[in-house]
Amino acid sequence: MKGKIQHPVRMLTLAVAAGAFIGLTGCATTGQLEELQNKHNADVASAKADAAAAKQAADAANAKANDALRVADEANRRSMDTESKIDRMFKKAMHK
Repeated sequence: MKGKIQHPVRMLTLAVAAGAFIGLTGCATTGQLEELQNKHNADVASAKADAAAAKQAADAANAKANDALRVADEANRRSMDTESKIDRMFKKAMHK
């Protein structure tokens, strides 16, 4: 009978000790939680600012690309006009 009683007492003691250890080491204080929340809020604000700056840079790059495309289209049109004029002049010279 003595062996049967000691086993549950040991288990109960072990469970209480483990619970106390987890309870004392696993809990965060309110200050720690607030600190984490403030850090999280600062990280979110920083990410939003970075995203806004990236969007602004992307918009500027898109505008430059559109300008470059417009200039390239104009250069292509002029090149085709010049090619057409040279071709007409060559044909006219060949008929003489």
